[in-house]
Amino acid sequence: MPSTSTMTRGMDWTAVAVVVISGFVACLQVGKGAIATPWVQAAFRIDLGAAGWLTAAIAALGLAGGIPAGAIVARIGDRRCLMFGLGTIFVGAVLGAAAPSFPVLVASRVVEGLGFLLVTVAGPAVLQRVTEPRHLNASLALWSCVMPAGMAAAMLAGSAAGDWRTLWWGGAALAAIAGIMTGMVVTGSGTGEAPSWSGLGRDAALTLRRRGPALLAACFALYALMFFALFSFLPILLMERMAVAASVAGPLSALAVGVNLVGNLAAGYLLSRGVGRSALIAGASLVMGLCALGIFLPLLGTGPVFLLCLLFSAIGGLIPATLLSSAPLLAPSGHLVAMVVGLMMQGSNLGQLVGPVAVGGVIGAYGWPAAAGAVGVAAALAIVAALALGAAFRRRATRSIAPSDVVS
Repeated sequence: MPSTSTMTRGMDWTAVAVVVISGFVACLQVGKGAIATPWVQAAFRIDLGAAGWLTAAIAALGLAGGIPAGAIVARIGDRRCLMFGLGTIFVGAVLGAAAPSFPVLVASRVVEGLGFLLVTVAGPAVLQRVTEPRHLNASLALWSCVMPAGMAAAMLAGSAAGDWRTLWWGGAALAAIAGIMTGMVVTGSGTGEAPSWSGLGRDAALTLRRRGPALLAACFALYALMFFALFSFLPILLMERMAVAASVAGPLSALAVGVNLVGNLAAGYLLSRGVGRSALIAGASLVMGLCALGIFLPLLGTGPVFLLCLLFSAIGGLIPATLLSSAPLLAPSGHLVAMVVGLMMQGSNLGQLVGPVAVGGVIGAYGWPAAAGAVGVAAALAIVAALALGAAFRRRATRSIAPSDVVS
C-alpha cells in the first residue's frame, strides 16, 4: 500500500509514467511474436501450431512463478525487481535476435518471459507505493493499458522493420533504455512489509486458500486465453481469411489491439461511478464470446468481421483493469497484495500459454471455425467465474475492512 511519506509528498507522476513505460516495453516483447510469426515460419519452416510457441513460450515461467515473484518483490523491493526484469528482457531479446534455430529462439522467449513476469508483478507494486489512494484506480487503469499498447506498437514496428531479427534488436534497445530510466527516476524499494523467506509457504497457502484471489486468477486466465487466441493469429487471419496484404495486416492488427485501451480506461471511470466489478467482467466476457462466433465462423464479410475484432478488443479491455484494481480488495492482508497480483499473473500466463498453442493446433487440424468453439467455452467459464467473484466481493463487504485495504 502507499506509504505515509508518499501520501504526504503528493503524487509522483513522473515515476508513474516511467513504470507504465517499463510495462509497455515488457508487453511489446509479447506483441512482437504475433507480427513476426509469418517471417519466423518462413525462416525456420515450421507450422502454425509450432509458431504459437512464439507467444506461449514467454508465458512459460510465469505459469508457475507468479506467487514466488510476488514474494520476491516484497522481499527485495519492487524497484530492484523492476530493473532486474528489464535487464532480463534485454538479455533474452539479444539471444533471440542472434538465434540460429527455432528451439534457440523459443528458449530466448522463455528468458524474456522471466523478465516479463518480474516487470508485470513489480510494476503494480511500485504504482501502489507512489500513487495517492484516491488516484490508485486511475493509476492501475493506466497500467492495464500496457499490454494492448505494447502489442499494438510491436505490430506497427514489425510492419516497418520488415524483418523479425531487427524487431528483436529494437526490443532489446528499448528494454535497456527503460531500465536506465527506472534507475534514474523511481526511488525507494517498498520493502517495509516484506514477508520472510520462512513465511513464504505460509503466505502462499494463505493466499491460495482464499477464494477471492483464486477467482481473480481464473478470470485473468480465461481473459488472456480469449485475447491471445485471436490476437496471436490476427495478422495471419487477416491475410488468409480476408485476403489482406501483409503490409496492411500489421497496421490493422495494431488498431484492433490498440482499441483495447478504450476498455482499460473506461473500466477506471465505470468503477469510480459504482458499476459492479463482477458485472463488468461477466458482461465483457459475454460480448467477447459472441464476437468470436462472428469472427471465426464464415458467416460475415471482411468489413463486419474486422469491426467485431475491434469490439472484441475494446470491450475485453474492461476485464484486466477491473481485475488489477480488485487485488487490494481481496488480498488476505496488505503485504500480500503483490502475491495476489503474482497469482493473477500466473493466471494470465496460463491463458497466454494455452491460448496460442491450443487454438493454433485446433486451427491447423480443423480450420478457423474451430477457434470459435474454444473461445466460446472460455467466455462461458469466465462468466461463471465472474458471478462467483461477485459473491466473494459481497462477503468481503460484510466484514470490517481497514481503510488502508480499500481502493478508493
